[in-house]
Amino acid sequence: MQAQDTTTLFLLKLWPWIEAKKTRLIGGAVIIAVAIFVISFFSYQHEQKEIAAGQALTQLSVTAGGPTAEACLKIANEYPGTVAGQRAMLQGAAALYEAGRYPDAQAQFQKFLDAHSGSELAGQAALGVAASLDALGKPDATKYQAVVNSSTDPAIVSAAKFALGRIAESQGKLNEALGLFQEAAGANPGSSLGYEAGMHVLDLRNKISASAPAPAPFTITPAKPGN
Repeated sequence: MQAQDTTTLFLLKLWPWIEAKKTRLIGGAVIIAVAIFVISFFSYQHEQKEIAAGQALTQLSVTAGGPTAEACLKIANEYPGTVAGQRAMLQGAAALYEAGRYPDAQAQFQKFLDAHSGSELAGQAALGVAASLDALGKPDATKYQAVVNSSTDPAIVSAAKFALGRIAESQGKLNEALGLFQEAAGANPGSSLGYEAGMHVLDLRNKISASAPAPAPFTITPAKPGN
């Protein structure tokens, strides 16, 4: 009973303040309501955009003959800011690479990185940039090393280490190459990358053994007479 009286007394004291401020309070409530509506509207719009982008990309993936780079990039342009749009952009860049259009592929991979550096797909794009340069005869170890340092995807890191191994081997850095191939092979047992890395390991071990200086022949000096 005492608690109820206390509450009633509090409301009686509060009411005059509400009456005096009601215009401002109503205005504030309207602003809040409008803000909630706007946020909900844009959230709904974004969700619908994500759904539409996902459906478009799925439809494209079942196209006979596989999706073309142009078709993928069209979806990326139509649905910017969506996860499916990002995937379409990356898929388009990969399609350009597979078609041997390495300068265009490099440009698209780099465009992805510039626009979505914080994306979980950024590691794939960075590897794509490095691989495109490699295919153009411009291997850049720093590009692959950046992938190793920044990516959290073990498969992408292994692919970058394998490429670094090839570059090191081409530069005659056999021990460095051996270490990189061993890491790639150890991280991918049973995969095609792991198998190829393992073959490089065996080949490099043979090369390193063959290039090692032969030990000096062991000779016994006969003792002098009288000793």
